[in-house]
Amino acid sequence: MAESKPDSPEKFVSRLRAIGKAAYHDKHPFHVLMHQGKLTKRQLQAWIENRFYYQWTIPKKDALILAKADDPEFRRAWITRITDHDGIGDSEGGIRKWYKLSEAAGLDADDVASLRYVLPGVRFAVDAYLHLCASRPLTEAVASSLTELFAPTLMADRIVVLEKLYPWLDSRGLEYFRGRLVQAPRDSEFGLDYVVAHCTTRESQDRAAEALTLKCQILWGLLDAVHYAYVSPGYLPPLWHDPRKL
Repeated sequence: MAESKPDSPEKFVSRLRAIGKAAYHDKHPFHVLMHQGKLTKRQLQAWIENRFYYQWTIPKKDALILAKADDPEFRRAWITRITDHDGIGDSEGGIRKWYKLSEAAGLDADDVASLRYVLPGVRFAVDAYLHLCASRPLTEAVASSLTELFAPTLMADRIVVLEKLYPWLDSRGLEYFRGRLVQAPRDSEFGLDYVVAHCTTRESQDRAAEALTLKCQILWGLLDAVHYAYVSPGYLPPLWHDPRKL
């Protein structure tokens, strides 16, 4: 049986955007509560602690993608993702900005950096993203990063929400999100152009769409773990505890 014809570039892009519209984690109950100002201080702190594991892993994910690339032009463009998070020269990276967010929320940055409060379900989800990027071809690994297409709107809303509805959070700690308003559109434009240019068969388009869908599910799974442990039913996993409560 002959393979179905590929979508036109325009239709393929619409297909990818539709995945985010349907499955991006802005629709998760935890994010809905956050944006309604209904999280307790401890619940928001727990998200900051756990989401840090994802932020901490991003440069490693991008290094895996870089290692697959033979094209110097691609590597020159992609490596900025690592320096955005790790910093370079006098430029402060996203990981250090996340430490400042932690402190703005009343947490100890060293405690957050230790990963001691990261839930098992969060580790499982984030490690699955590393595995996806390590095990899939370059184009599919790049496609998985296209959740950045949907991030700027969420980031912009999050800045407003955190400043207005969580007044105990020092707004000077929100620089990570402000930086992503510039970085995410730049990165997603490059990634989208790359995926569209290299996915010229129905099979390659389907596999790229599947990789993006899986990434959305991974982000959703991360929030599932935090919501289950801290919101409903509020049950921390066995053998996991918060030393601050002992």
